[in-house]
Parts: sequence; structure tokens; C-alpha cells
Amino acid sequence: MGKIVFFCIPAHGHTNPTLGVVRELIERGHEVWYYSYNMLKEKIEATGAKFVPCDEYDTELKLEPKDTARVGKDLAFSTKLLVDTTLALDDMVCKDMERLQPDCIVADSMAVWGKAVALKLGIPFVSSTTTFAFNKYSAKIMKQSIGELFGMIFSMSKIQKDIKRLQDKGYPVKNVLDIIQNDEKTDTVVYTSPQFQPCADTFSDKYAFVGPSVRTVTEQIEKTKEKLIYISMGTVNNDMLQLYKNCIAAFKETEYQVIMSVGNLVDIESFEELPENISVYTQVDQIAVLSQADVFLSHCGMNSVNESLYYEVPLVMYPQTSEQGGVANRVLQLGAGIQLKKTTPSAILEAIEEVMDNFSYQENAVKIADGFRKCTGAKAAADKILSVCMK
Repeated sequence: MGKIVFFCIPAHGHTNPTLGVVRELIERGHEVWYYSYNMLKEKIEATGAKFVPCDEYDTELKLEPKDTARVGKDLAFSTKLLVDTTLALDDMVCKDMERLQPDCIVADSMAVWGKAVALKLGIPFVSSTTTFAFNKYSAKIMKQSIGELFGMIFSMSKIQKDIKRLQDKGYPVKNVLDIIQNDEKTDTVVYTSPQFQPCADTFSDKYAFVGPSVRTVTEQIEKTKEKLIYISMGTVNNDMLQLYKNCIAAFKETEYQVIMSVGNLVDIESFEELPENISVYTQVDQIAVLSQADVFLSHCGMNSVNESLYYEVPLVMYPQTSEQGGVANRVLQLGAGIQLKKTTPSAILEAIEEVMDNFSYQENAVKIADGFRKCTGAKAAADKILSVCMK
């Protein structure tokens, strides 16, 4: 029986793909400890894993709303948050690891404290990557502006000071890439297919492209119209009241059924009286909705795109970060969706109808779904993790 420790950030999109893997490991007789956050406790404990809360140590959870938008866009700011959280967790996690003596640490690619402690204590490590894997070839789909590149260059001195703080606590890291990027020698589970992963053939055999970990439908959504449109901007940067209002204006006089998930930051009362064909919720069972949907207007988080394409649903995409932009670019390359250029009601309606009326988008979504289903998902991920445990 092996002992395996997972680390993840407080995000549903990064946690959900790992849950089936945890169940698979436990069903095979292994023990799993999962370091995460109370917002995800119920989900994690439902797998049978031992949940360990990290809320009091996480710097990002203490941010003001105005600062949250900087995460993922400002490299120096993001690095400081990651380093602050790593050092806050250092004493507790190091003592726990020395007591548990795990056979392997599995950490989300953004939960750099997991990778850092594995390096520090010499524990076998697997990176859990819920977006695309990146190297010099696949990174070309990330189209950074000149401003972003200059911003990164000018922020390097600040970043190096934070790296020095890690070095002073015994972490063997030389630069920011040591903690945020995997090299060809890092064992890595990537939750997408070789077909959807850009430049998959340029990665070493250390990378396992296992396909998306998508759960089965457990709830039934009633489809009341011939066409169902699903709209969601994810669970993080979703405070987009005007966009939602424009969507209502776009579809209020159509024959489409619209289900819109707006998150906790938007007051549903703001929408006043809704047309009978439009339903607005704080959250929905996304898998249940996608199993019935005809098109998905999405922020293009990797998890949402994987789920959409798994259920053969083409996309209208409105990415908010460079990572989401990279995912959107890949969908565009494979012809399974289009990008929303403007958010006026007429532009939204035009984009949705373009995807619904042109069957090629759905055909290409089916091709990607076929590639997903050829992967063995949680079983392949568990096999990869256990192979590292046995080294």
C-alpha cells in the first residue's frame, strides 16, 4: 500500500480533473492525503482521501477583489503570492511530510509549494497539469503582447528577490522557471489527449497525456427548446454583469433555451424579470447542462473546454487570461469554435448562430471528443503516479 500526497490551488477547474484519479488510487488500495481548501473539502472527502486544509496559509485568499484580477497577468505579483504561500506552508508541510514519509507528491502545476517541498525533501514528484503542457514549440499558441513581454522583463529583479527567499529556506531553486515550468525530466500528467495537446510529439515520455477526467452525468436537465445555449464565465473572474445583461438582450426574443451560470459575485436580482426562455443561476451542474447543450459561450478555462468538447459541444469563446487565450487558439486551430470579438447583443447572437448554423464546428468537436475517449483518463494517470512511486 502506497502513501500519496496531493497539493492543489483553490480552484474547481484544477481540482475536478484529479478527483477521479484519487478515487482510482484509493480503489487500488493506496492512501491519499489531499492538501487543499475548505471550499473544496466536500468534493475531496467524497473520494475517500484525507483532506488537509491550507486556507490560513494561502496569500491569494486574503487578497482584495481589485487585486485578484492581477493574478495570472502580473508575473512578479503572482510569483510573490506563490512564494508567500510556499513559505507560510513550509513548517507545517515539511513536518507532515517527514511524519508521513509519502511515496510520491502530486502537485498541481500552479501549487508550486508541492513541487518545492518535493525538491527540498527529495520526495518523488509528479506534476498535475490541467491546462496544456508547454515547451518552446507548444508555447507558440500563447500570443503575448509586446507590453506583456516588456512587463515580464522589467519584473525579473523583483521575482529574483522572491526566489532568494525560497533559497534561504533551503529550497533548491535557481530561478522562477524551476517552480513554474516542468522540464523534460519531470514526470507529468496532462489532462488532455495527444490530439488536442499542441505539439504533443515534441514532449518526452515523461509526459502522460491521459485525456480529460470527466465525470458521468448524475443530474438531468430538461431541454425545453430545440436548441440549448449554455453561458458561463467560470468560477473565478466571472464578475461580468454587463456581459450577462447583453446575453439576455441577445436571446430574449429568440426560440433558444438559454441557461446562464453567473457565479457568486453577481446579484441575480440585478436581472429583474427574465424572459421565459432564459434561466440564470449562481451555479449549475455543468456536466448535466453540457450533455444537452448545442453551443457553449465560455471563458475558455481548460476544464470547461475539455468538458464541452467531451460532450461534442462547439464553443463561442471569450477568454480573459493568456492561458485561456492559448486554449481558445487551439480550439480555433482545430475548427471547433470561434472567438467572440465584441460583446454587444447583436455580436453575441451572430457568433452563437454562426456556430449553430455551420455544422463543421460540431463535426470538429466530435473528432476531438473521439480522441478524448481513446484515452484511459484516471486509470492512466494512476498508472503514471504509481510508476513514479515504484522507482
